[in-house]
Amino acid sequence: MRIRYSTQQNGKPVKKANIYTREEHGINFADVDRDAVNIIERLRANGYETYIVGGAVRDLILKKKPKDFDIVSAASPARIKKIFRNARIIGRRFRLVHVYFGPKIFEVSTFRSLKDGTTSNTFGTIEEDVLRRDFSLNALFYDPLKQEVADYVGGMKDIREKRIQPVIPLSVIFTDDPVRMIRAVKYAAATGFKLPLRLRWAVRRQSALLAPVSPSRLTEEILKIIRASAAAEIVESLELYGLYAYLQPNASRLMRQASFRGRYLKGFADLREKPESDAAPGLKLAALIRDYLEDYLDWDAGVHENYKNAFIAARKFVLPMNPPRTELDRAVRLIFLEHGITLKKTHLFERGAPFRDTEPEEKPGAPPGRPSGPEVVPPKKKRGRRPRRRNPGPDHRPDRTDV
Repeated sequence: MRIRYSTQQNGKPVKKANIYTREEHGINFADVDRDAVNIIERLRANGYETYIVGGAVRDLILKKKPKDFDIVSAASPARIKKIFRNARIIGRRFRLVHVYFGPKIFEVSTFRSLKDGTTSNTFGTIEEDVLRRDFSLNALFYDPLKQEVADYVGGMKDIREKRIQPVIPLSVIFTDDPVRMIRAVKYAAATGFKLPLRLRWAVRRQSALLAPVSPSRLTEEILKIIRASAAAEIVESLELYGLYAYLQPNASRLMRQASFRGRYLKGFADLREKPESDAAPGLKLAALIRDYLEDYLDWDAGVHENYKNAFIAARKFVLPMNPPRTELDRAVRLIFLEHGITLKKTHLFERGAPFRDTEPEEKPGAPPGRPSGPEVVPPKKKRGRRPRRRNPGPDHRPDRTDV
Protein backbone atom coordinates (compact mmCIF):
# COMPACT_ATOMS: atom_id res chain seq x y z
CA MET A 1 0.00 0.00 0.00
CA ARG A 2 1.24 3.45 -0.89
CA ILE A 3 0.21 6.79 0.56
CA ARG A 4 -0.81 9.86 -1.44
CA TYR A 5 0.31 13.18 0.04
CA SER A 6 -0.45 16.81 -0.69
CA THR A 7 1.39 19.92 0.42
CA GLN A 8 0.02 22.44 2.90
CA GLN A 9 0.53 26.19 2.57
CA ASN A 10 3.46 26.00 5.00
CA GLY A 11 5.11 23.44 2.74
CA LYS A 12 4.59 20.45 5.02
CA PRO A 13 3.25 17.22 3.47
CA VAL A 14 -0.12 15.90 4.67
CA LYS A 15 -1.55 12.42 4.09
CA LYS A 16 -4.54 12.39 1.75
CA ALA A 17 -5.29 8.82 0.68
CA ASN A 18 -4.17 5.21 0.80
CA ILE A 19 -3.43 3.70 -2.61
CA TYR A 20 -4.15 -0.04 -2.89
CA THR A 21 -2.53 -2.12 -5.61
CA ARG A 22 -4.17 -4.92 -7.60
CA GLU A 23 -2.88 -7.55 -5.19
CA GLU A 24 -4.29 -5.63 -2.22
CA HIS A 25 -7.77 -4.71 -3.48
CA GLY A 26 -8.30 -7.94 -5.43
CA ILE A 27 -10.37 -6.48 -8.27
CA ASN A 28 -10.49 -8.72 -11.34
CA PHE A 29 -9.85 -6.43 -14.30
CA ALA A 30 -11.84 -8.80 -16.55
CA ASP A 31 -15.00 -7.78 -14.64
CA VAL A 32 -14.55 -4.11 -15.57
CA ASP A 33 -16.61 -2.93 -18.54
CA ARG A 34 -14.30 -2.26 -21.47
CA ASP A 35 -16.33 0.75 -22.62
CA ALA A 36 -15.95 2.34 -19.17
CA VAL A 37 -12.20 1.86 -19.50
CA ASN A 38 -12.31 3.52 -22.94
CA ILE A 39 -14.03 6.57 -21.48
CA ILE A 40 -11.38 6.90 -18.79
CA GLU A 41 -8.57 6.44 -21.32
CA ARG A 42 -9.87 9.26 -23.51
CA LEU A 43 -10.44 11.67 -20.63
CA ARG A 44 -7.00 10.90 -19.22
CA ALA A 45 -5.47 11.42 -22.68
CA ASN A 46 -7.01 14.90 -22.65
CA GLY A 47 -5.41 15.66 -19.29
CA TYR A 48 -8.35 15.06 -16.91
CA GLU A 49 -8.12 13.00 -13.71
CA THR A 50 -10.83 10.34 -14.02
CA TYR A 51 -11.97 7.26 -12.04
CA ILE A 52 -14.68 4.64 -11.71
CA VAL A 53 -16.49 5.44 -8.48
CA GLY A 54 -19.29 4.39 -6.14
CA GLY A 55 -21.20 1.12 -6.10
CA ALA A 56 -19.26 -0.36 -9.03
CA VAL A 57 -15.99 -0.24 -7.08
CA ARG A 58 -17.68 -1.68 -3.99
CA ASP A 59 -19.15 -4.57 -5.99
CA LEU A 60 -15.86 -5.30 -7.76
CA ILE A 61 -14.07 -5.57 -4.42
CA LEU A 62 -16.84 -7.86 -3.11
CA LYS A 63 -16.49 -10.07 -6.23
CA LYS A 64 -19.88 -9.07 -7.60
CA LYS A 65 -20.56 -8.02 -11.16
CA PRO A 66 -21.66 -4.36 -11.21
CA LYS A 67 -24.80 -3.42 -13.13
CA ASP A 68 -23.62 0.14 -13.74
CA PHE A 69 -20.24 1.85 -13.96
CA ASP A 70 -20.39 5.47 -12.80
CA ILE A 71 -17.44 7.66 -13.67
CA VAL A 72 -16.18 10.86 -12.05
CA SER A 73 -13.76 13.30 -13.64
CA ALA A 74 -12.11 16.68 -13.33
CA ALA A 75 -13.48 17.55 -16.78
CA SER A 76 -16.49 19.85 -17.01
CA PRO A 77 -19.71 18.59 -18.66
CA ALA A 78 -19.14 20.83 -21.68
CA ARG A 79 -15.63 19.46 -22.11
CA ILE A 80 -16.81 15.85 -21.76
CA LYS A 81 -19.51 16.48 -24.36
CA LYS A 82 -16.88 17.88 -26.73
CA ILE A 83 -14.64 14.81 -26.32
CA PHE A 84 -17.45 12.30 -26.87
CA ARG A 85 -19.81 12.70 -29.79
CA ASN A 86 -22.01 9.93 -28.40
CA ALA A 87 -22.83 11.98 -25.27
CA ARG A 88 -25.67 14.12 -23.94
CA ILE A 89 -25.67 16.60 -21.07
CA ILE A 90 -28.54 16.17 -18.60
CA GLY A 91 -29.68 17.92 -15.43
CA ARG A 92 -30.53 21.50 -14.57
CA ARG A 93 -28.84 22.34 -11.28
CA PHE A 94 -25.83 20.02 -11.45
CA ARG A 95 -25.15 18.90 -14.98
CA LEU A 96 -24.13 15.33 -15.73
CA VAL A 97 -23.13 13.66 -18.98
CA HIS A 98 -24.53 10.41 -20.35
CA VAL A 99 -22.09 8.69 -22.71
CA TYR A 100 -23.73 6.09 -24.96
CA PHE A 101 -22.18 2.88 -26.23
CA GLY A 102 -24.95 1.02 -28.00
CA PRO A 103 -27.61 0.14 -25.40
CA LYS A 104 -25.24 0.97 -22.52
CA ILE A 105 -25.28 4.34 -20.77
CA PHE A 106 -22.37 5.56 -18.64
CA GLU A 107 -22.97 8.47 -16.28
CA VAL A 108 -19.98 10.80 -16.08
CA SER A 109 -20.02 13.50 -13.40
CA THR A 110 -17.60 16.26 -12.48
CA PHE A 111 -15.98 16.43 -9.04
CA ARG A 112 -18.23 18.42 -6.70
CA SER A 113 -17.21 20.81 -3.95
CA LEU A 114 -18.50 21.29 -0.39
CA LYS A 115 -19.23 24.97 -0.99
CA ASP A 116 -23.00 24.51 -0.58
CA GLY A 117 -22.91 21.51 1.78
CA THR A 118 -23.03 17.77 1.11
CA THR A 119 -25.57 18.18 -1.68
CA SER A 120 -23.44 20.80 -3.42
CA ASN A 121 -24.01 21.53 -7.10
CA THR A 122 -20.72 23.34 -7.70
CA PHE A 123 -17.59 21.85 -9.22
CA GLY A 124 -14.63 21.01 -6.98
CA THR A 125 -11.70 18.67 -6.43
CA ILE A 126 -11.45 14.95 -5.70
CA GLU A 127 -10.60 15.74 -2.06
CA GLU A 128 -13.88 17.68 -1.73
CA ASP A 129 -15.93 15.22 -3.79
CA VAL A 130 -15.10 12.25 -1.57
CA LEU A 131 -16.33 14.06 1.57
CA ARG A 132 -19.83 14.54 0.15
CA ARG A 133 -20.35 10.83 -0.60
CA ASP A 134 -22.71 9.04 1.75
CA PHE A 135 -20.86 5.96 3.09
CA SER A 136 -17.23 4.92 3.02
CA LEU A 137 -17.82 1.73 1.01
CA ASN A 138 -19.17 3.94 -1.82
CA ALA A 139 -16.34 6.49 -1.62
CA LEU A 140 -13.56 4.51 -3.29
CA PHE A 141 -11.99 5.62 -6.60
CA TYR A 142 -10.74 2.94 -9.00
CA ASP A 143 -8.18 3.65 -11.71
CA PRO A 144 -8.49 0.77 -14.21
CA LEU A 145 -5.45 1.96 -16.18
CA LYS A 146 -3.09 1.56 -13.22
CA GLN A 147 -5.45 -0.95 -11.50
CA GLU A 148 -5.26 1.01 -8.25
CA VAL A 149 -7.89 2.03 -5.68
CA ALA A 150 -7.62 5.44 -4.00
CA ASP A 151 -9.14 5.45 -0.49
CA TYR A 152 -9.53 8.84 1.20
CA VAL A 153 -11.93 7.82 4.01
CA GLY A 154 -11.02 4.31 5.17
CA GLY A 155 -13.51 2.55 2.93
CA MET A 156 -11.30 -0.51 2.33
CA LYS A 157 -10.96 -1.10 6.06
CA ASP A 158 -14.73 -0.78 6.55
CA ILE A 159 -15.39 -3.29 3.74
CA ARG A 160 -12.95 -5.76 5.28
CA GLU A 161 -14.60 -5.31 8.68
CA LYS A 162 -18.07 -5.55 7.08
CA ARG A 163 -19.28 -2.24 8.43
CA ILE A 164 -21.47 0.57 7.01
CA GLN A 165 -19.70 3.75 8.05
CA PRO A 166 -21.02 7.23 7.12
CA VAL A 167 -18.61 9.72 5.59
CA ILE A 168 -20.86 12.71 6.26
CA PRO A 169 -21.42 13.59 9.95
CA LEU A 170 -24.59 12.06 11.45
CA SER A 171 -25.81 15.52 12.39
CA VAL A 172 -26.39 16.40 8.72
CA ILE A 173 -26.25 13.23 6.61
CA PHE A 174 -30.00 12.52 6.73
CA THR A 175 -31.27 16.08 7.08
CA ASP A 176 -29.42 16.99 3.87
CA ASP A 177 -30.86 13.97 2.03
CA PRO A 178 -33.34 11.65 3.80
CA VAL A 179 -33.06 9.02 1.02
CA ARG A 180 -29.64 8.15 2.48
CA MET A 181 -31.49 6.29 5.25
CA ILE A 182 -32.99 3.93 2.67
CA ARG A 183 -29.57 3.40 1.11
CA ALA A 184 -27.89 2.68 4.45
CA VAL A 185 -30.37 -0.09 5.25
CA LYS A 186 -30.26 -1.36 1.65
CA TYR A 187 -26.46 -1.62 1.63
CA ALA A 188 -26.44 -3.45 4.97
CA ALA A 189 -29.07 -5.97 3.84
CA ALA A 190 -27.48 -6.55 0.43
CA THR A 191 -23.93 -7.04 1.74
CA GLY A 192 -24.57 -8.54 5.16
CA PHE A 193 -22.62 -5.67 6.74
CA LYS A 194 -23.46 -4.18 10.13
CA LEU A 195 -24.97 -0.77 10.82
CA PRO A 196 -23.22 0.82 13.85
CA LEU A 197 -25.44 1.54 16.84
CA ARG A 198 -25.32 5.32 16.39
CA LEU A 199 -26.28 4.97 12.73
CA ARG A 200 -29.20 2.64 13.54
CA TRP A 201 -30.42 5.04 16.19
CA ALA A 202 -30.24 8.00 13.78
CA VAL A 203 -32.24 6.10 11.13
CA ARG A 204 -35.03 5.22 13.56
CA ARG A 205 -35.16 8.72 15.04
CA GLN A 206 -35.23 10.59 11.72
CA SER A 207 -37.32 8.26 9.56
CA ALA A 208 -40.12 10.85 9.35
CA LEU A 209 -37.84 13.01 7.19
CA LEU A 210 -38.83 10.74 4.29
CA ALA A 211 -42.44 11.97 4.34
CA PRO A 212 -41.93 15.02 2.06
CA VAL A 213 -39.57 13.27 -0.38
CA SER A 214 -40.87 13.49 -3.95
CA PRO A 215 -42.64 10.45 -5.47
CA SER A 216 -40.16 10.41 -8.35
CA ARG A 217 -37.21 9.83 -6.00
CA LEU A 218 -39.10 7.18 -4.03
CA THR A 219 -40.03 5.47 -7.31
CA GLU A 220 -36.37 5.43 -8.33
CA GLU A 221 -35.36 3.82 -5.02
CA ILE A 222 -38.08 1.15 -4.97
CA LEU A 223 -37.26 0.17 -8.56
CA LYS A 224 -33.61 -0.30 -7.58
CA ILE A 225 -34.68 -2.42 -4.61
CA ILE A 226 -36.96 -4.81 -6.50
CA ARG A 227 -34.26 -5.30 -9.16
CA ALA A 228 -31.64 -6.24 -6.55
CA SER A 229 -30.80 -9.89 -5.93
CA ALA A 230 -31.33 -9.34 -2.19
CA ALA A 231 -34.75 -7.66 -2.65
CA ALA A 232 -36.46 -9.79 0.04
CA GLU A 233 -33.79 -9.02 2.64
CA ILE A 234 -33.83 -5.32 1.79
CA VAL A 235 -37.64 -5.02 2.05
CA GLU A 236 -37.66 -6.92 5.34
CA SER A 237 -34.94 -4.67 6.79
CA LEU A 238 -36.66 -1.48 5.60
CA GLU A 239 -39.86 -2.65 7.29
CA LEU A 240 -37.95 -3.42 10.49
CA TYR A 241 -36.54 0.12 10.61
CA GLY A 242 -39.92 1.71 9.82
CA LEU A 243 -38.80 3.01 6.41
CA TYR A 244 -40.89 0.81 4.15
CA ALA A 245 -44.01 2.65 5.31
CA TYR A 246 -42.76 5.67 3.34
CA LEU A 247 -41.93 3.66 0.22
CA GLN A 248 -44.98 1.37 0.14
CA PRO A 249 -47.42 2.44 2.89
CA ASN A 250 -50.24 0.14 1.78
CA ALA A 251 -48.00 -2.93 1.64
CA SER A 252 -46.38 -1.99 4.96
CA ARG A 253 -49.80 -1.84 6.60
CA LEU A 254 -50.77 -5.26 5.24
CA MET A 255 -47.44 -6.73 6.35
CA ARG A 256 -48.69 -6.53 9.93
CA GLN A 257 -50.64 -9.65 9.02
CA ALA A 258 -48.29 -12.63 9.24
CA SER A 259 -49.93 -14.45 6.33
CA PHE A 260 -49.55 -11.50 3.93
CA ARG A 261 -46.05 -10.73 5.16
CA GLY A 262 -44.84 -14.26 4.43
CA ARG A 263 -46.31 -14.33 0.92
CA TYR A 264 -45.09 -10.82 0.13
CA LEU A 265 -41.46 -11.50 1.11
CA LYS A 266 -41.50 -14.88 -0.62
CA GLY A 267 -42.49 -13.14 -3.85
CA PHE A 268 -39.28 -11.10 -3.72
CA ALA A 269 -37.19 -14.11 -2.69
CA ASP A 270 -38.47 -16.07 -5.71
CA LEU A 271 -37.08 -13.38 -8.02
CA ARG A 272 -33.60 -14.56 -7.07
CA GLU A 273 -34.17 -17.78 -8.98
CA LYS A 274 -34.88 -15.88 -12.21
CA PRO A 275 -31.91 -14.11 -13.83
CA GLU A 276 -32.48 -10.55 -15.01
CA SER A 277 -31.86 -11.54 -18.63
CA ASP A 278 -34.54 -14.25 -18.48
CA ALA A 279 -37.12 -12.26 -16.54
CA ALA A 280 -40.40 -11.59 -18.30
CA PRO A 281 -41.31 -7.90 -18.74
CA GLY A 282 -43.01 -6.62 -15.59
CA LEU A 283 -41.84 -9.57 -13.44
CA LYS A 284 -40.05 -7.43 -10.85
CA LEU A 285 -42.94 -4.98 -10.53
CA ALA A 286 -45.43 -7.83 -10.27
CA ALA A 287 -43.83 -8.83 -6.96
CA LEU A 288 -45.12 -5.57 -5.46
CA ILE A 289 -48.75 -6.10 -6.41
CA ARG A 290 -49.29 -9.86 -6.83
CA ASP A 291 -50.43 -10.76 -3.31
CA TYR A 292 -52.68 -7.72 -3.03
CA LEU A 293 -54.43 -8.43 -6.34
CA GLU A 294 -54.79 -12.12 -5.45
CA ASP A 295 -56.95 -11.09 -2.48
CA TYR A 296 -58.62 -8.07 -4.06
CA LEU A 297 -59.89 -9.33 -7.41
CA ASP A 298 -62.91 -11.41 -8.24
CA TRP A 299 -61.21 -13.87 -10.59
CA ASP A 300 -64.57 -15.10 -11.89
CA ALA A 301 -65.52 -11.67 -13.24
CA GLY A 302 -65.32 -10.66 -16.89
CA VAL A 303 -61.81 -10.33 -18.28
CA HIS A 304 -62.13 -6.75 -19.52
CA GLU A 305 -63.78 -5.39 -16.38
CA ASN A 306 -61.46 -7.36 -14.12
CA TYR A 307 -58.37 -6.00 -15.86
CA LYS A 308 -59.49 -2.40 -15.48
CA ASN A 309 -60.27 -2.91 -11.80
CA ALA A 310 -56.89 -4.61 -11.36
CA PHE A 311 -55.00 -1.79 -13.04
CA ILE A 312 -56.74 0.90 -10.95
CA ALA A 313 -56.24 -1.06 -7.73
CA ALA A 314 -52.56 -1.73 -8.50
CA ARG A 315 -51.88 1.91 -9.33
CA LYS A 316 -53.43 2.99 -6.04
CA PHE A 317 -51.74 0.23 -4.03
CA VAL A 318 -48.17 1.18 -4.99
CA LEU A 319 -48.58 4.90 -4.20
CA PRO A 320 -46.58 7.11 -3.76
CA MET A 321 -44.59 5.10 -6.30
CA ASN A 322 -45.53 6.09 -9.83
CA PRO A 323 -44.23 3.42 -12.23
CA PRO A 324 -44.52 3.85 -16.00
CA ARG A 325 -47.97 2.82 -17.19
CA THR A 326 -46.55 0.31 -19.67
CA GLU A 327 -44.54 -1.41 -16.92
CA LEU A 328 -47.56 -1.64 -14.63
CA ASP A 329 -49.62 -2.99 -17.53
CA ARG A 330 -47.03 -5.73 -18.10
CA ALA A 331 -47.05 -6.64 -14.42
CA VAL A 332 -50.85 -6.94 -14.33
CA ARG A 333 -50.85 -8.99 -17.56
CA LEU A 334 -48.30 -11.36 -16.05
CA ILE A 335 -50.42 -11.95 -12.94
CA PHE A 336 -53.45 -12.67 -15.12
CA LEU A 337 -51.36 -15.09 -17.17
CA GLU A 338 -50.48 -16.95 -13.96
CA HIS A 339 -54.23 -17.57 -13.63
CA GLY A 340 -54.40 -18.90 -17.17
CA ILE A 341 -55.87 -15.67 -18.56
CA THR A 342 -54.18 -14.24 -21.65
CA LEU A 343 -55.02 -10.59 -22.16
CA LYS A 344 -55.20 -9.36 -25.71
CA LYS A 345 -55.18 -5.75 -26.70
CA THR A 346 -58.89 -5.83 -27.50
CA HIS A 347 -59.52 -6.86 -23.89
CA LEU A 348 -57.83 -3.77 -22.52
CA PHE A 349 -59.01 -0.83 -24.56
CA GLU A 350 -62.27 -0.72 -26.46
CA ARG A 351 -62.14 1.22 -29.70
CA GLY A 352 -63.59 4.67 -29.18
CA ALA A 353 -63.63 4.33 -25.39
CA PRO A 354 -60.15 4.99 -24.00
CA PHE A 355 -59.59 3.85 -20.45
CA ARG A 356 -58.46 6.23 -17.71
CA ASP A 357 -56.30 4.68 -15.00
CA THR A 358 -57.70 6.95 -12.28
CA GLU A 359 -60.25 5.83 -9.76
CA PRO A 360 -63.77 7.00 -10.76
CA GLU A 361 -66.30 8.68 -8.53
CA GLU A 362 -68.90 6.40 -6.98
CA LYS A 363 -72.27 6.36 -8.68
CA PRO A 364 -75.56 6.41 -6.78
CA GLY A 365 -76.44 2.94 -5.53
CA ALA A 366 -72.84 1.65 -5.62
CA PRO A 367 -71.57 -0.11 -2.45
CA PRO A 368 -69.66 2.35 -0.21
CA GLY A 369 -65.88 2.22 -0.58
CA ARG A 370 -66.02 0.14 -3.77
CA PRO A 371 -65.58 1.68 -7.23
CA SER A 372 -68.58 1.29 -9.49
CA GLY A 373 -66.35 0.77 -12.53
CA PRO A 374 -63.72 2.69 -14.49
CA GLU A 375 -64.68 5.84 -16.27
CA VAL A 376 -65.19 5.58 -20.00
CA VAL A 377 -64.48 8.73 -21.94
CA PRO A 378 -66.38 9.31 -25.19
CA PRO A 379 -64.21 9.80 -28.26
CA LYS A 380 -63.46 13.31 -29.38
CA LYS A 381 -65.11 14.49 -32.54
CA LYS A 382 -62.78 14.77 -35.49
CA ARG A 383 -62.47 18.23 -36.84
CA GLY A 384 -62.58 18.88 -40.54
CA ARG A 385 -59.66 20.40 -42.34
CA ARG A 386 -59.47 24.12 -41.79
CA PRO A 387 -59.70 26.23 -44.96
CA ARG A 388 -56.49 27.85 -46.09
CA ARG A 389 -56.37 31.51 -45.25
CA ARG A 390 -55.34 34.12 -47.72
CA ASN A 391 -52.53 36.46 -46.85
CA PRO A 392 -54.24 39.57 -45.38
CA GLY A 393 -53.40 43.02 -46.61
CA PRO A 394 -51.40 45.51 -44.55
CA ASP A 395 -54.53 47.33 -43.32
CA HIS A 396 -56.36 44.15 -42.37
CA ARG A 397 -57.49 43.80 -38.73
CA PRO A 398 -58.00 40.25 -37.48
CA ASP A 399 -61.41 39.25 -36.20
CA ARG A 400 -62.47 35.98 -34.49
CA THR A 401 -62.11 33.92 -37.64
CA ASP A 402 -58.48 34.99 -38.04
CA VAL A 403 -57.35 34.26 -34.48
